[in-house]
Amino acid sequence: MHIAIFSDSYRPYRSGVVRSIDTFAQELREAGHKIYIFAPSYGEKETEEYIFRFPSFRAPNFKEFAIALPWAPGLKNTLRRLGVELVHVHSPFLLGQLGARAALRLGLPLVCTYHTLYDQYIHYFPLAPASARSLVRRYTIWFCNRCHLVIAPSREIASFLQSSGVRTRVEVLPTGVDLSAFEKADPTWLRRYTRLGEEAIILLHVGRLGKEKNLEFLLRSFALVWQSIPQAHLVLVGSGPWEKVLRLEVARLGIEKAVHFLGAFPFEEMPNIYRGADLFVFSSMTETQGLAIAEAKAAGLPVVAISAYGVKDMVQDGVDGFLVPPREEVFAKAVKDIICNEPLRQSMGVRARENVCQFSSAVMAQRLLGFYKELISRSKTD
Repeated sequence: MHIAIFSDSYRPYRSGVVRSIDTFAQELREAGHKIYIFAPSYGEKETEEYIFRFPSFRAPNFKEFAIALPWAPGLKNTLRRLGVELVHVHSPFLLGQLGARAALRLGLPLVCTYHTLYDQYIHYFPLAPASARSLVRRYTIWFCNRCHLVIAPSREIASFLQSSGVRTRVEVLPTGVDLSAFEKADPTWLRRYTRLGEEAIILLHVGRLGKEKNLEFLLRSFALVWQSIPQAHLVLVGSGPWEKVLRLEVARLGIEKAVHFLGAFPFEEMPNIYRGADLFVFSSMTETQGLAIAEAKAAGLPVVAISAYGVKDMVQDGVDGFLVPPREEVFAKAVKDIICNEPLRQSMGVRARENVCQFSSAVMAQRLLGFYKELISRSKTD
């Protein structure tokens, strides 16, 4: 099978979307399929096998993110030459739109993964009109209805899409986790890197430092925990445009000694980071899946998260963690209930490892492959 993937973000940028693309591509390539990726350039000078880069410029308010120029007059010929049988886009904008147009003109099946609640990210465009949120939602629904299949990373997002007007077939398919990478991880790496002793209780958050991640809520909740448990430490892994705001909030709360901004790490290092923590905390209310939660569970971490959208599919409340409403005192209490009860923390960690097996990357890739085969077969008989 020859598949073309179009995305508005890709390596070296780090995000859940990039992680999803790489995870599925690796599994499908290992199964013998050709996966071609069309993505922005981030200044690469060397030729990359199976990757086609588009000229791009850096986002003015987030220099780590590149915005591609979706101009490729020879794209249809390239897809024909590669023998592409299906196009899978991971964004409805720019390169996603370019890939969609090429697929429809060539009569190829078109798949879209709805990774992001795009209307919740309007704050990155400060000059956008007040009506932009509604316009973005209507546009993304229109785009989904052009596709032959829409993949939703969680049941909540599938329901959201269908209730919003998506008439195209929607299938739930979370991004999987390579469980073997976590089995080989070093549980001592994080404490050595941060120089935190064995007495420290490490609460871990992994994700972009963006306004939409609701991290000020997390900091205020952690401050409540730290008041009664001074050996607690909050480790934030990731980078983003909201870091300065968060550092100011840390200073305002007086918790500088207990909050650690580590920046972003290569995906290969992440299992070591997860394995070294005691608890995973997650405050975002805009996640379509919450892949970081699955990765934390693969490392045996219980989770405390706000009960919202895709996160609900990732945590079994009271079994491998707690899902709580967006109230700081409730979030803080859930954290303390786990870290002050070692048998509970251990049992939840064991259940987390057991429950995440359903999100194995190999299992998820086989399901995606089944969708691809069905669509390609149907397109050849129509």
